[in-house]
Amino acid sequence: MKKLSLFVFIDGFGWEVYKKHGFNISIIKDAKALKTTFGFSSAADPSILTGRYPDEHTHWSSFYYDPINSPFKFFKYLSFLPKYIFDRFRPRHYLSKLVKIFYGYTGYFELYSVPFKYLPYFDYLEKRDYFVPNGILKTDTIFDWCVQNNIPYHCSNWRKSETYNINVLKKEIEKRQIEFTYLYLPTLDGVMHTYGTTKDETKNKLLWLEKQIEDVYTHACNNYEEVSLHIFSDHGMCDTIGSIDLISSIEESHLEYGKDYVAMYDSTMARFWFMNQAAKIKIQNILEKITEGSIVEHDELKRMHVFFEGNRFGEIFFLTNPGILINPSYFGLKVIPGMHGFHPNHKDSNALIFSSTKIDENIKSITDIRKVMEKEIKNEKR
Repeated sequence: MKKLSLFVFIDGFGWEVYKKHGFNISIIKDAKALKTTFGFSSAADPSILTGRYPDEHTHWSSFYYDPINSPFKFFKYLSFLPKYIFDRFRPRHYLSKLVKIFYGYTGYFELYSVPFKYLPYFDYLEKRDYFVPNGILKTDTIFDWCVQNNIPYHCSNWRKSETYNINVLKKEIEKRQIEFTYLYLPTLDGVMHTYGTTKDETKNKLLWLEKQIEDVYTHACNNYEEVSLHIFSDHGMCDTIGSIDLISSIEESHLEYGKDYVAMYDSTMARFWFMNQAAKIKIQNILEKITEGSIVEHDELKRMHVFFEGNRFGEIFFLTNPGILINPSYFGLKVIPGMHGFHPNHKDSNALIFSSTKIDENIKSITDIRKVMEKEIKNEKR
């Protein structure tokens, strides 16, 4: 095979993290900061694969309001279980695995810390794997495009470890059959959640990634006449500076969850649905007085391409200021050192792309990474 386009995804590797620590791979000739999407990885990853924003591919937040079709209705019978055991990560993780097997879900699935008594109000978005052709997204992905254009490719198994995926890729490279590969390296994100962006653990993880990517690139060069290397991410990471107990502030209103309103408390964002106008006005008034964040208006949601008709993902959206976490939240019960999911205009939200070739000036957002992939693959055919 003449050429391989090697694309490497590093979860959470933000432009500001790169500026703090550097990333020394000799083959890299160009680098750019990229604007991410508003939301979390459930929005950003499909935006990379499709080259479109969430309001087009329809994938945004993991949990959305749908009490009629909720697959979690039986969880109301588990609400008596002790929270100090069953709200913790490990029991929830194993329970999530059982639910995933029971329903046959193939996508990334976690129950996190959503209270059992409130789960029946929600459905879950990522039931099917979208890293394979003919996934659940409303628009095509780069893998669909490869199949349609008869491009032999390899994509990592996101369920497996980084070491496993690196070794599998090396074996695929030795076959000299693929023209495009998507190497999935997600654990830097977890390291920075645990330690923040400045600690030695983060620096050491980046050094390890440098070595592994250099090794894969060298291995590819030994098997192909030409190799292009492109390293990219989905979002950045912001160090935590404080937290807010938003749940208590809302509960002090004495409104009844499920009767007056329903809420999903993400790590940096709270989303609300309302059963009556009085509850909506009351909660809106509470949110407007909170200085640690602000309500994201519908016009702003439209500008960020995350506005959905029908209030599927929420009626009112409250976003915390950069570095401020909602704690406790339905996604965690303690304050962690690093988090993402803040406003995409903040510098710590920026993703990045490195390339062994010149990056076009029009590459400005993670939705543009798809263009880079297609261009590289098309160049192989010339």
